[in-house]
Amino acid sequence: MKIGIVCYPTFGGSGVLATELGLGLAKKGHLIHFITYRRPARLNTFQENVYFHEVSPFDYPLFEFKPYDTTLTSKLVDVVTYEKLDLLHVHYAIPHATIGYLAKKILLKRGRYVPVVTTLHGTDITLVGIDNSFAPVVEFGINESDVVTAVSQSLKKQTEDLFDIDKEIEVIYNFINFERFSRTNKEHFRKAIAPDGEKILVHVSNFRKVKRVEDVINIFAKVLAKMPAKLLLVGDGPERVHLEELCRAMEICDEVRFLGNQDAVEEILAIADLLLIPSEKESFGLAALEAMACQVPVISSDAGGLPEVNIHGKTGYISPVGDVENMAAQSISLLQNPELLQEFRQNALEQAKRFDISKVILDYERIYQKALENVYTSAE
Repeated sequence: MKIGIVCYPTFGGSGVLATELGLGLAKKGHLIHFITYRRPARLNTFQENVYFHEVSPFDYPLFEFKPYDTTLTSKLVDVVTYEKLDLLHVHYAIPHATIGYLAKKILLKRGRYVPVVTTLHGTDITLVGIDNSFAPVVEFGINESDVVTAVSQSLKKQTEDLFDIDKEIEVIYNFINFERFSRTNKEHFRKAIAPDGEKILVHVSNFRKVKRVEDVINIFAKVLAKMPAKLLLVGDGPERVHLEELCRAMEICDEVRFLGNQDAVEEILAIADLLLIPSEKESFGLAALEAMACQVPVISSDAGGLPEVNIHGKTGYISPVGDVENMAAQSISLLQNPELLQEFRQNALEQAKRFDISKVILDYERIYQKALENVYTSAE
């Protein structure tokens, strides 16, 4: 199949999933065309069957804000027409579901019907999507998609609760590529970070308020009071300055490292003892799954789809959102019990295997076939 993938080219979960999915499909022989305003973060090497089409918003003095939606729609029409794409897979409802619909209608006027598959990722529904300035358009875009998927049962339910949806939503979980994410020997790296054998805790996110990174630092401070430890903060975002100031105020800067966005996050996870993910909202928890594939137990909140990934008392522990005391106590207990920590490591790996990309790609191929079956009936 010739598949167009539309996503945000960022380090966020939707962009990561879209890129990894495209790369996986390309390895199976599908022709994958990424269409976005910048090369996706994980599309950093050449791969056969993968193409990138950059969207450049039109710059004109009349427009205070560049009309990206219009430019992306035109680009989709152009790429579908000249690359003869079979379907479009758009990730993140805002604005991609509606743009997909508009491109589909333009193409239909030209005698081509191209189905649109929309994947919902989380904040496009639970945070941004429910805002009154977006909600009617988001609902319309979802209902006009040929096929709709969500990355967790929790997100499916939230979508159906928040919007008037007349389209079936199929759950296809996020996935992990074990060719990339596995626990490799990085002892030299670990010694550079923790030369005296300190425990290493990691957090990975885009540093927005919804990720509650301040809780991460407070959890770590309580762990540090009980044992030597280091905290690695991977990512960047609007909360970073505040978080740096908090570390200074708590006088723990020497034990905390801000690493910024990292392409090779698997190398950092390979030296981690625990992953902290106390999010307020988390539709699935891709960072948790990537950590588990690297045999890192997870201390998480009970937000969204996290309990569908992190199994309490087996692959890590789950607490209510904001319960810093409990998360810290769980972290300390696990880190002080080497045998249990090792057991959780193995359990985490076994749980992660359920989400192997080779299995999940079969689900997406089935979804694509379902969308293509609509081509003639929907075009009538």
